[in-house]
Amino acid sequence: MKKIIIFISIILFSHCSFDNKSGIWNNSNTVNLKKTDRFKDFETLYTKEKTFNKIISPNKNLNLKLDSIKKSNKWSDEFYQESNNSNNFGYENLNEIIFKSKKISRYNIKDKILFDSENIIASDDRGNIIVYSVDKKEIIYKYNFYQKKFKKIPKNLNIIVEENVLYASDNLGYLYALNYKNKKLLWAKNLKIPFRSNIKIFEEKIIVADQNNILYIFNKFDGSQLKFIPTEETTIKSGFVNSLALGRDVLLYLNTFGSLYSINIQNSQINWFSNFKLSLDLNPTNLFFSNPIIISKDKVIVSTDPYIYLLNLNNGSIILKSPITSIVKPVLSGNNLFIITKDNLLVCINIDTGKINFSLNIAKEIANFLDTKTKSVSIKSLSIANNNLLIFLNNSYLIAFNKNAKIEKIEKLKSKLGTFPIFIDKSILFLNKNNKLIVLN
Repeated sequence: MKKIIIFISIILFSHCSFDNKSGIWNNSNTVNLKKTDRFKDFETLYTKEKTFNKIISPNKNLNLKLDSIKKSNKWSDEFYQESNNSNNFGYENLNEIIFKSKKISRYNIKDKILFDSENIIASDDRGNIIVYSVDKKEIIYKYNFYQKKFKKIPKNLNIIVEENVLYASDNLGYLYALNYKNKKLLWAKNLKIPFRSNIKIFEEKIIVADQNNILYIFNKFDGSQLKFIPTEETTIKSGFVNSLALGRDVLLYLNTFGSLYSINIQNSQINWFSNFKLSLDLNPTNLFFSNPIIISKDKVIVSTDPYIYLLNLNNGSIILKSPITSIVKPVLSGNNLFIITKDNLLVCINIDTGKINFSLNIAKEIANFLDTKTKSVSIKSLSIANNNLLIFLNNSYLIAFNKNAKIEKIEKLKSKLGTFPIFIDKSILFLNKNNKLIVLN
């Protein structure tokens, strides 16, 4: 049974500014928002459906239609591209180490790496940014922005790359731009409030959100603040961080309160918004969680706990809703949405019909393939390459399902996964547990 909860209102205007001492204040370019008047006409999506846990065998003639295979030579965004969705990558499937570097850092590397067509770019918890040339097989630049007084504070950097310029935000409230080819810091800002989102770039704009769920838009050339948009704040922080995705001229912003905003990125006006939080109770057991939102053409995927939603990008209407919790970022290819549940079920949904093509227990499928006893598995990530669905396990095994939902192969990678793998020019790149760059072909 659905309950519709109407609550709180929002007034958003363009050209806002922020003052760290006094908060939101009035001038010719600011917005004056009362907390009680900010949010109105929110639709809270609530149901008591049981969590999906069925095994559904695939049709013998399934042969899923996926997007065409695309060659990738860049990985400039933490989630590959502005939409956060992955392609059907090319991959040689040889599982041979064609290159292993020396250790690139003594410290803990963030689990997402970038590639700018020439260099691997990574960051560690000391705030070091490491640029490693794959061709030269050496570190060509190492940069640390922070003064000595911040030395012992663990740093959590989110980075994005565009045309030799790296933009970084952190948990100390800093946002800065670095030309790593010229080895020059272009600009830096400190909002004194930890940033808590991935970063997106649209034309001349840098977009990022802080831990108070305020969305900021900055000029990417000089760091000047163009606008800020306050949204609902949560006092208790979960593991979920604010999620940003871009599609055409639309910015999607999912905050830690469970509210999804569609924003016209040209004029910063709100197109529509919905709330996916099941309860207004803010105790730790009711904290909102979601994987990064995904845009694919005119559709939006929001994978929360305990539901997954497919929305119309243009108006926010719900196309599909299912009581499935995805433990990793889902993948949409063709008309097929692939999900791995907290029960380790691999689920494929036809987004045009809402029909479940199959639902398989990954652990049991592995056991059947190897003719052994069923053992628990721990999933790291989900990708598509060479028309196969690739599941990376935390113990560095790779499971490949074909388009008929049958296991094609199971193999252990030649080196242990430290970061999430990326696909570049038919190869897989990642840093291993020892912070060494591994290139598999």
